[in-house]
Amino acid sequence: MGKRTQTVSIERVEGKGDFMQKTVNPNATENAKKLLNYLSDTAGKAIITGQHTQTIPMAEISYIKDVTGKEPKLRGFELLAYSPNINYEDASGLCLTEIYENRGTMEVALDWAQKTDGIVTFSYHWYSPIGGRDKSFYTEHTDFDASKILVEGSPEREAFFHDMDAMAELLKPFCEKDIPVLWRPFHESDGTWFWWGAKGPEVARELFKLMYDRYVNVHHLDNLLWVWNCRLKEGYPGDEYVDVISVDIYLPEYAPTDYASDYEQLIANTSKNKVAALAEIGYLPDVEMLAKSRIPWAYFMTWSKEFCIGEQYNSRENLKKAYNNPYAITL
Repeated sequence: MGKRTQTVSIERVEGKGDFMQKTVNPNATENAKKLLNYLSDTAGKAIITGQHTQTIPMAEISYIKDVTGKEPKLRGFELLAYSPNINYEDASGLCLTEIYENRGTMEVALDWAQKTDGIVTFSYHWYSPIGGRDKSFYTEHTDFDASKILVEGSPEREAFFHDMDAMAELLKPFCEKDIPVLWRPFHESDGTWFWWGAKGPEVARELFKLMYDRYVNVHHLDNLLWVWNCRLKEGYPGDEYVDVISVDIYLPEYAPTDYASDYEQLIANTSKNKVAALAEIGYLPDVEMLAKSRIPWAYFMTWSKEFCIGEQYNSRENLKKAYNNPYAITL
């Protein structure tokens, strides 16, 4: 790995529990710094509303606006269709539909970010760099061994860097326009369902470090804020690599919650010095509860399609309550 010069600095606000973070990348763009400061300042005082969008029409956003009269401040976009190694010849209809639905999401994200003061975050269900069939970001659909990426000279390492560099080129327009991006690679590595987590969180941790080094010191993607997404202590890359700690939570059934116990678990196993976020959720947090408890989640992002649209997960009433509470920040 290349030489890193960054240090982590937390500026405590005297008399308060608040802190302002400095970016882990010492060369971060001014807008990246401003976004991290905004997240840091928001946490515990309000919560930024967020919604993942799975298709170009972004039906989730239209639905939220129709129900609540408002739009989320943060918008999530999916990059799976940009994976360099997609096996079209051995893909199910559902797989192909998902790919086609997500084509062009980067262009849409760039356009939206330039026209609004919204916040962009990317999810990347990365099809395995070698081999695989169907949705090969899932472990069950590929024999790609992520641990071999850590072996110098291995085919897995070469393919990993090839794909990583291809994605870096696609991210560069955001950097050139100084649009900050909440970048959340290797998500949910506390589970084994994705190839990057299949060999354990320690391997995913090292992949995160490799990408950080490559994107910061080679590609100079200084607009990225680095979001870690694993609640296991052995997986944490360290404060010098992470801007935002986050967790994905899909409760088995609805119950009003501020996700307080999840917050305590997350900071206990990662860091108390980082902004925390609900990077993916099935059920909306109870914003009224959050306004009272002040659990310092900076933002939440509800997942797409049926998790947003319809009454299967979040009722229209709960959606209205969440988006129209004064504690919630909308676009």
